[in-house]
Amino acid sequence: MTVLQATILGIIQGVTELLPISSSGHLNLVPLIFGWEMPESFDVALHLGTLLAITIFFFKDWVNLIIGGFNQVFKKQKSLDGKIFWYIVAVTIPTGVLSLVLDKFSDFLCERFGIELPLIAIMLIVLGIVLYIVDKKSESKVNLENITFKQSFLIGISQAIAAAFPGTSRSGITMTVARALKLDRESAAKYSFLLSTPIVLAAVIFSITDFEFTLAFFAGVIASFVVGLLVIKFLLEYLKKGSFKVFAIYRVVLGLIVIAICFF
Repeated sequence: MTVLQATILGIIQGVTELLPISSSGHLNLVPLIFGWEMPESFDVALHLGTLLAITIFFFKDWVNLIIGGFNQVFKKQKSLDGKIFWYIVAVTIPTGVLSLVLDKFSDFLCERFGIELPLIAIMLIVLGIVLYIVDKKSESKVNLENITFKQSFLIGISQAIAAAFPGTSRSGITMTVARALKLDRESAAKYSFLLSTPIVLAAVIFSITDFEFTLAFFAGVIASFVVGLLVIKFLLEYLKKGSFKVFAIYRVVLGLIVIAICFF
């Protein structure tokens, strides 16, 4: 893989991982269309860039969450940060286990029956439609200050669906579930990013021995990191007044294009 190819894929990762439009779908399609060879570990390596972007962007939040969680256990001081921290911890473990199992099962099915591209197309379209309907009909009654454990758990565990069905999008499914549970759009996006941090970190650590630390590797990671920072800032600002409609439409259009690729 060349440095240029890695940089382009890094940019794609930075955009598509953090917007609800599926990084897995795009990272499967682009190499296929252009005939690029992308090692399996490079997908996870690109997630390192967006993981760093989320960590840096929400660095103060994570410091406060960790301190709040520590104080809640050892000093018996209850706080919003402590509550959110332990919500994230509680849902991360079952989500991680379920994601690992479903990911292996999904890989088996895709390799055994050759259905990866059709599955990506279906999930792009289905979740695009669901995201549009849910976002349009759901009220914005809940923010991070009054989120409950049940809401947090349902949003977090939905990440496992993204592992089972390529094309779903981790951010897409968590934001959809969050909106269905009446979280406002900005809170849905922020909480989605926070919930993804430990899951992606675990995936990176699990795959780190497979990384090839070449110039292309660093080009891809840096590109996904820089673009990821910009996309997080854009999305949080956009969702203060905008909706998920544009992302839903994009998913459906892309899904139809993938179906056309499958046929032709």
